[in-house]
Amino acid sequence: MIESSRPSIQIDLNEFKLHLHFKNKPRLTLHFNSPSRRFYLSVIALVVSEMKRSGKIRSIPLWEHLDLLSLLNESVGGAAGSSEKVNLLHRIYTKWVDALPNLEEAPLFKVLGRKKEEGDGAIGKVYSFTDVEKDGWANLFEYMGSDENLRVKFAIDKIGAGLGETLIIFGDFRNGEAWDQFIATLKKAEKEKKEESVPVEETVVPEAPAVPSPVADKPKISWLFRYRWIVLAVVIGLVVVGIWRIFLSPAPIEVASVNRMKYPLPDQPSIAVLPFVNMSGDPKQEILCDAMTEDLITALSRVPRLFVIARNSSFFYKGKPVKVKQVSEELGVQHVLEGSLQRSGDRVRINVQLIDALTGHHLWAKRYDRDLVDLFAMQDEITTKILYTLEVILTGMGGVSRLDKLADKYYGGKHGLECYLKLTEAWGYFQRYNIEGMNLARQIAEEVLGICPENPMAYLRLGWVYWFDYILGNTKTPRETIEKGMEMAQKVLVIDESIASAHGLLSNLYAIRREYDKALAEGERAVALEPWSQPVLSNYSGVLRATGRPEEAIPLLQKAIRQNPFGPSSIYTEFGWVLRDAGRLEDAVLAFKKAIQISPDNINAHTGLVVTYIWMGREGDARAEAAEVLRINPKYSLENVAKISWYKDRSYTDRLIAALRKAGLK
Repeated sequence: MIESSRPSIQIDLNEFKLHLHFKNKPRLTLHFNSPSRRFYLSVIALVVSEMKRSGKIRSIPLWEHLDLLSLLNESVGGAAGSSEKVNLLHRIYTKWVDALPNLEEAPLFKVLGRKKEEGDGAIGKVYSFTDVEKDGWANLFEYMGSDENLRVKFAIDKIGAGLGETLIIFGDFRNGEAWDQFIATLKKAEKEKKEESVPVEETVVPEAPAVPSPVADKPKISWLFRYRWIVLAVVIGLVVVGIWRIFLSPAPIEVASVNRMKYPLPDQPSIAVLPFVNMSGDPKQEILCDAMTEDLITALSRVPRLFVIARNSSFFYKGKPVKVKQVSEELGVQHVLEGSLQRSGDRVRINVQLIDALTGHHLWAKRYDRDLVDLFAMQDEITTKILYTLEVILTGMGGVSRLDKLADKYYGGKHGLECYLKLTEAWGYFQRYNIEGMNLARQIAEEVLGICPENPMAYLRLGWVYWFDYILGNTKTPRETIEKGMEMAQKVLVIDESIASAHGLLSNLYAIRREYDKALAEGERAVALEPWSQPVLSNYSGVLRATGRPEEAIPLLQKAIRQNPFGPSSIYTEFGWVLRDAGRLEDAVLAFKKAIQISPDNINAHTGLVVTYIWMGREGDARAEAAEVLRINPKYSLENVAKISWYKDRSYTDRLIAALRKAGLK
């Protein structure tokens, strides 16, 4: 390792070691000592090289370097993982999320230099990292996005280092030259390997027949007997697999066809809840089965933008042996929820599964075992958990991990289901994105805080309402409204700092206050917590747009929309803004129109169209959209637009206002 009095991080591509040397911190040498591990150190070197080229510490989009990643995988990585390019990002994502920061177990490297010093009484004894050390080093490794849209950052700034203290070493070369020489060497080696693998014509010389040589008599042990335990294990494995395939594996589901559907498939997530099947053998339990089914249908019907088949149509299938395909095509829905209930004494077992009829895939399944002490409390608990999970899956509001834990934490207790349904109702009003909707959403969120004062989601809803009050000019004290939003976000994080949307709210509020570094940091934190979440990706893209980086936001929104094509109006509005700011005006028009199709009174989408049409020279269309803006909010004011604009470049705000004024707005 090269000694230095300054903080240093040295990536040694000769020995595949990562040296970390910081003042007042223990020195570390991480040895990436296998083909798979060498691949990951090479990925770190790639990220550092790209950061050095750009001159700043930032996240590097790995999908732009698939060819290079493939080369690293096939060469230093020994093709230890999948050799398919499309699987490389998934492989890196999984390791980066689950393994790389874990210095305690060091699954991706061997930790060197962690011995007690002489005189400590235990020379050579390895000791564990402290929590402070683990937290500090884990900060080096950051990721954003998902396995298809992965961005990786070697966050040396989090531990007080700059690019100048980071060194890439290969041979006698340093930094950019070292990386280029490293890649050139790999390419040369791969080329030589391919040339050596080309078959050449050879003269085949017949071998002389083998002459058996006399050997001493030994007891003859057959191959089968010698390896009898291995053979037995293989046979048992084959039998188990056979039994699984014949008796235990889920029966294949016939795929439904949109063309054969009796009714048009709704332009939003759609579901039918089939009557729960009584597995108890006791006809009296039919009442409990029907009650569970009806509770779910009623609750799902209150989820905004979710198309739910009514009770009478669902119960048409009660007691009938129907297939998912048949239900989907006869009712015109994409998703079908099946359930069963079995009671034994004072215990009840409920099984549920959600199926996508158009693909035949089981999206989710769960078993619940409960005591039947309080029938109604049990029904509320099960209904809340199923409802919460279904909303997340079907509307793309987040990931499906930790769902039961979150449902218990936020919506347990006597009033849990009531609070959940009220917040769902508030969210529906919020998604209108107009003043009337915000007023109703605020009223309901405040009611929930009176019933469930410890529920962080109520504070979160209220915080977002304050944000939009500010954006829509629905306040007499704008700065005070922003501070109220900040207060709500902080209250959420005091209860649970892992709620990504609270970090997203803070990110947006910091941007309004023109504290852009804090805004970006909170946005990145939100994405790191929930890289699958459509609202989180949308919120962060807004901050990227505000700081003049709309091109970076486009793939994030494309990913979010791909995950949630029935997504709320706001995601298409944000996509329109980002496309417009990136100069893709025709595409922006399509995004804004999609937002308006979902929510006709979305004033932000209409104003987005006004500006876009003016910039395209379509003044007549712009004036028509301006009329819609005034219909929705007759008090619309360009003065307010100037006040609330969060663009870092103020000249860009001037361009927007000039376009709005040209269309007739004042």
